[in-house]
Amino acid sequence: MSKNRYFIRKMVLAAAMVSVLQLTACSAIPEKQVGELPALHSVESVVSEDVTYAIDVYDPFEGFNRGMYRFNAGFDHYIFLPVVGAYESVMPGFAEKGVSNFFNNLFEITNLTNSILQLKPKATIATTERIIVNTTIGVVGLFDVATTMGIYEHEEDFGQTLGHYGVGSGPFIVLPILGPSNLRDTTGTIVDSVTMASIDPLNLDEHSERELVFYLLNAIDDRHTTAFRYYDSGSPFEYELIRKLYTEKRKLDIKR
Repeated sequence: MSKNRYFIRKMVLAAAMVSVLQLTACSAIPEKQVGELPALHSVESVVSEDVTYAIDVYDPFEGFNRGMYRFNAGFDHYIFLPVVGAYESVMPGFAEKGVSNFFNNLFEITNLTNSILQLKPKATIATTERIIVNTTIGVVGLFDVATTMGIYEHEEDFGQTLGHYGVGSGPFIVLPILGPSNLRDTTGTIVDSVTMASIDPLNLDEHSERELVFYLLNAIDDRHTTAFRYYDSGSPFEYELIRKLYTEKRKLDIKR
C-alpha cells in the first residue's frame, strides 16, 4: 500500500470513527450520564497576560496546543468517555481483558521492530518469545500467558528509536484526540503506523469493513485502559504539568 493511499485511508477512517462515536454516544448513553464538562481551568485564568513565567519545555506552538488540549478535553468528556462507558457496560470483564491482550500482542510487532533497530538483544529476544507464546498458547493473544511465565513486555516505538540515536524531541505538540506529543514522537507514530500497515498481519487492507471495526475497537480499548482524565488534577496549571510529565517520561523511555 502506498503512503499516500495509506494516509488517505487513515483520514477517512478517522472521520468515520468520530461520526460513529458521536452517533453511538447519542444513542447508547442516557443524557444524564454525560453530564456537564467541568470548568476548564488553565493558566490563562489565573495569570494575567502581562505576566511571564519560566518555560521548561520548548513549546513554540503553545497557543495552538492549548486550544487543542481544550478540544481534546471536550471530545473526551462528551464523546469518547460515554462511548467507553457503553463498551464497559456491555462487555464482561474477561472479554475486555481479552480484547486488550489481543491488541497488545498484535502491536508487539512495533516493539520488536524498534528493539531490533535499537540493537537491544534482550528486548528483541523477550518480545519474540512473547509473540510466539501469546499467539500460540495464548490463543492469538487473547491470553497473556507470556507475562505469567515471567516474559515481560518491552515497550518500544520509533520515537524512542530516534531518541536512542540522538534525535532531539523538537517542539511540544498536542495532537487531535491522541494528546501530548512532540515533533520526534509524532514522526515516530507515523512511521510505526506505516510499518504496521505495510505488514498488515490481519489482512485489513482487503476488508474495509473489518478495518473500520478494528480501528474503532482499538481506539475504544486504548481509552478504556488509560486512566487519565482531563482536569481531574484540579490544578490551574494542568497543561504545564502534563507538558512537563510527558517530556520527562519520554526521556526516561529513551534511557531504558
